[in-house]
Amino acid sequence: MKKLPLTIGASFLIITLTMAQNISSDFPYESKYLNVLDSRMHYIDEYRDTTDPDQLTFLFLHGNPTSSYLWRNIIPYVKDHGRAVAPDLIGMGKSDKPDIDYSFHDHIQYLEKFIQQLELENIVLVVHDWGSALGFNYASLHENNIKGIVFMEALTKPMRWKDTGLMAKFIFKRFRDDKKGHKMIAEKNMFIKLILFKVGVKRKLTKEEKAYYAASYPTIESRKPIEVWPKEIPIDGFPEENHAIVSRYAKWLQETNIPMLLLHAKPGMIIKKKDVNRLAQEIQDITTVYIGKGKHYIQEDQPHNIGQAISKWVTTSIEINENSK
Repeated sequence: MKKLPLTIGASFLIITLTMAQNISSDFPYESKYLNVLDSRMHYIDEYRDTTDPDQLTFLFLHGNPTSSYLWRNIIPYVKDHGRAVAPDLIGMGKSDKPDIDYSFHDHIQYLEKFIQQLELENIVLVVHDWGSALGFNYASLHENNIKGIVFMEALTKPMRWKDTGLMAKFIFKRFRDDKKGHKMIAEKNMFIKLILFKVGVKRKLTKEEKAYYAASYPTIESRKPIEVWPKEIPIDGFPEENHAIVSRYAKWLQETNIPMLLLHAKPGMIIKKKDVNRLAQEIQDITTVYIGKGKHYIQEDQPHNIGQAISKWVTTSIEINENSK
């Protein structure tokens, strides 16, 4: 029997209590590197308990054009619940930039090897943007290694141009054009300077935050990964391979009984109220939490509300369930 979706009614209280908390620009984590397919992937690995083989592993997956830095203020909230691992996707953040296509398929391969080589188990995915597509795909293929999924501003099904807002449609059609996209993203660095710094975050990022994000893409050549990502979004059936992958895991999301937490903001950019309602009906075991005002990179607007919502959900939906088995 399908479970009724749960919405945490105390979300307003969470928001009220955390409004005054600072959003830190610091990244107080030790950098680690793993050799994956002849390239180094940068990641952070916190709170590992080598004495507990059943410890939960929170795997934080970012999207375009961010990095593990996006999760810096959220990671501390899982300290009491398990290990936290946050990689920089290949070609992004502090990870190497090998001479590859940077297709969705390439990222799938690198992430699969990353998880395999670190022997990550009992995974709770925490995903956003393209990290959600990578996470949902991995979970659908390795369901026995997934304990739960937290998602926000996520790609839950293939997209259609007719469902896209006029401004987003105008910008992304140009991003997907080889010549216009190259000029806008690689030459003018618009995905960083416009989409991340202005369009996607409600508050004004600090100089330190902007500098950290921009440091990964100092040249035209270094921006290839973020230039390719917009072309990989499955819209109206194209690219066909990506449409097939997203369609498959979209069906899986409706079939699995893995507990999930959907975090949504207002106004949001990918996940709107209608999407929250749809997902609440489609997914069997889902909790939905409104975390406050935010656009697309809601981790930069509401990190503490996100962290507290995750901590509460883990306690009620995963840890108790595990202990009751």
